[in-house]
Amino acid sequence: MRKSLCFTSWALLCFCCCITQAEIFTSIGQMTDLIHTEKELVQSLREYIKAEESKLAEVKSWAKKLDALTRVSTSDPEGYLAHPVNAYKLMKRLNTEWSELESLVLQNPSDGFISNMSIHRQYFPDEEDETGAAKALMRLQDTYQLDSEAFSRGKLPGMHPNAILTVDDCYDMGKTAYNDADYYHAVLWMQQSLKQLDAGEEAVVSKADILDYLSYSVYQMGDLPRAIELTRRLVAIDANHQRAGGNLRYFERLLFKQMNTLNQEQQPASEEPIQLGTYSRPKDHLPEREIYEALCRGEGLQMNEARQSRLFCRYQDGKQNPRLLLKPVKEEDEWDSPHIVRYLNVLSDEEIEKIKELAKPRLARATVRDPKTGVLTTANYRVSKSAWLEEEDDPVIFRVNQRIQDITGLAVDTAELLQVANYGVGGQYEPHYDFSRKDEPDAFKRLGTGNRVATFLNYMSDVEAGGATVFPDFGAAIRPRKGTAVFWYNLFKSGEGDYRTRHAACPVLVGSKWVSNKWIHERGQEFRRPCGLTEVD
Repeated sequence: MRKSLCFTSWALLCFCCCITQAEIFTSIGQMTDLIHTEKELVQSLREYIKAEESKLAEVKSWAKKLDALTRVSTSDPEGYLAHPVNAYKLMKRLNTEWSELESLVLQNPSDGFISNMSIHRQYFPDEEDETGAAKALMRLQDTYQLDSEAFSRGKLPGMHPNAILTVDDCYDMGKTAYNDADYYHAVLWMQQSLKQLDAGEEAVVSKADILDYLSYSVYQMGDLPRAIELTRRLVAIDANHQRAGGNLRYFERLLFKQMNTLNQEQQPASEEPIQLGTYSRPKDHLPEREIYEALCRGEGLQMNEARQSRLFCRYQDGKQNPRLLLKPVKEEDEWDSPHIVRYLNVLSDEEIEKIKELAKPRLARATVRDPKTGVLTTANYRVSKSAWLEEEDDPVIFRVNQRIQDITGLAVDTAELLQVANYGVGGQYEPHYDFSRKDEPDAFKRLGTGNRVATFLNYMSDVEAGGATVFPDFGAAIRPRKGTAVFWYNLFKSGEGDYRTRHAACPVLVGSKWVSNKWIHERGQEFRRPCGLTEVD
């Protein structure tokens, strides 16, 4: 049968009064001076109490806001974090705002609070985490072509817009990009910050600060007329700004020189607002970036009626494997060449929860194998957390490994451990090969089990938006479906790598993506998958 398809810190008022003991009591005149001194001290005391009350009111306001927030977030942690804006703001809140609260309380130490902060601080995200979350939002923005307005207002597919970014949030996003010399994103987020500020939204950051970053970022993007217009706005607000005047004169001279060189008249700055598409995104290290991201959005798919007619579904008994005879696995073709199949109901909900339970305490930044040394290391193109599970950890791991062997007919005793991965906000794995190429012969030398002959990928969650597995070479996109698994061969029967299998895990836009995979190696498959007669058999 055919298959159908800022928190703002307060300064604590301190006072100090030094009185010298020089027999002051012997002079009424001097003592009357003390009366005035005492009055000043009382006034200082009142100011101190006022500052304390103001501080306490600020803490109460923060506690009330956090109480309401945690009631929502703890009722469904994964659902709350499924919204990337919520995930980013959690990183920012714990790294920045709680630290400011700690500083506030430390000014008049509260032992219980500080003790709690000290205990939990080891688990807090740091500045690198906050920066990473900001970059993840920018990655989602690029991949799914979402403007800053959509993110700022929480308007994401299938999500209620209940998570918003303030003027200060957008400004911090822009600064993160700016500090990384990423002027493309700095422009988008500073512009959004300015837009919200101009609309009357309250903020800690000043318009002058936003215009300062925005004008220079626009200049870096090559738009001199607009950079000049923005800098003039900055000078109008703050005529004594330390950089604005010099920048303005420099920009104007540069534009004049360009116009003379091109023999053109100076054109006014565009009146169109800056938005997604105003400037071209700079190219990066990934040659197939545009194809990859289009597939993630569901564009450029090469599935057609002719190919669809070659896709079927069937029952798979693993070549009459006794464990599958009475309950064969449902198998669906996802692609014809290279052949990619999906197996249904491979993992039960109970098994998935057990695997996640085993993996969670061990989750660490996911690694890739260095092609030159064979050593596992982190990489910017793989953003997720992973854990490796052995059969000795729990009987469920043994059962899963056995099931993979039964279904594929391939030996798993030489395979790598079951790897569990969780892709959170903007989690992705850019286009890569699972097998080692000829120019990296030592990639799996330490394992002594040959190359990765095949990949068995379990989907352990549904994903509301994003998170597809895509193959840029032939234009396929496979969506995660909880409990199913996809399987493909990375090598031809000759042992040569099938370069068409270069694939990627798209960034998760909404949701939390859990997968587990088994990389099956060549050793042990000599009689299970005999060599072919030609290089591409």
